Amino acid sequence: MTYEEYNAFCRSLPATTYVVQWGGAHVWKVGGKVFAIGGWAKPGEPAFTFKASELNFNILKDEPGFRPAPYLASRGMKWIQQTDTEQTKDEALKYYLKESHRIVSLGLSKKKQKELGLNQDE
Repeated sequence: MTYEEYNAFCRSLPATTYVVQWGGAHVWKVGGKVFAIGGWAKPGEPAFTFKASELNFNILKDEPGFRPAPYLASRGMKWIQQTDTEQTKDEALKYYLKESHRIVSLGLSKKKQKELGLNQDE
């Protein structure tokens, strides 16, 4: 997945905002909280960082092409960085980005969720 494809997918999720920060990273937020980061890799090598459930974190941290996210995981947070950007992994990455969006949005106050039209079925 390219950064352009990544940004288009994140833009398609509900109530998202975009900012470039932290050394030029493509940062996506829901309700003001980060759920995805495109960047933090070696120059010319895309990488995508997302919040994961405890189960997905424990599975992905040892999988080829994934690693505990720099800075975040070392502080005890369940964030994973995907460094293998083969096109065959795009669908899995979209799933993890959507899950990250869901996990982060569930951490927002009920009032904020309602205001943004999120998680009204849960």
